[in-house]
Amino acid sequence: MKIVIQRVSEASVVINNTEVASIQKGLLILVGIVTEDCQEDINWLCNKIINLRIFPDEEGVMNTSLKASEGDIILVSQFTLQASTKKGNRPSYIKVAKPDIAIPLYEAFVQTLQNTLGKPIQTGEFGADMKVHLVNDGPVTIIIDSKNKE
Repeated sequence: MKIVIQRVSEASVVINNTEVASIQKGLLILVGIVTEDCQEDINWLCNKIINLRIFPDEEGVMNTSLKASEGDIILVSQFTLQASTKKGNRPSYIKVAKPDIAIPLYEAFVQTLQNTLGKPIQTGEFGADMKVHLVNDGPVTIIIDSKNKE
């Protein structure tokens, strides 16, 4: 799994002119799933997300986790994160998990993230045409690939 984490002061997701998710301080997370992904990837990423110290402490230093800062999460599926641009100018999505694999993994990611955070998270809708709005706070944007564990 590959994720893009963006620390936000506000974010929302709109589908068919209807707002389906909205948060203030927290994280907007985009997730791309490949066929080889499994629950181990989800567990590792959820632990990393919850404990990543990217929120300011009392002195303004990025030293506080999402959980400690009581922030919220919007999780959005985005298969284009797994695009390969190695050949030519048209991205290839050959490694992207098909819906029959990706949807259960996405749903497991949502459930595991909620359990790890200890409160509900908000989501987009898998496969929908979404309009994602955000105010990136910092800006802080971090990319994590569960296959590299860096």
